[in-house]
Amino acid sequence: MYYKKGDEFMSFSIRLTPEEKSLAESYAKLHSLSVGEAFKRALFERIEDEYDIVVADEAYKEYLDSGCKSTPIADFWRELDDEIQC
Repeated sequence: MYYKKGDEFMSFSIRLTPEEKSLAESYAKLHSLSVGEAFKRALFERIEDEYDIVVADEAYKEYLDSGCKSTPIADFWRELDDEIQC
């Protein structure tokens, strides 16, 4: 992996078996992407998915801790509107 403070980009290399390389190239070709772009998208989709799971788990815990009470939708939209205006 290469990264130097002040650089705008980071690059890295990975070792793949011939089978993994073939699969990655096939996937990239199927989606009209470079192999690098395919890996980049996969990485960030995975990060986003894991973040969504953490947020959902926290929201569910709050729901359970509140005695399984939910927020009325009108209050939810009001809170959301207040957050956007801040």
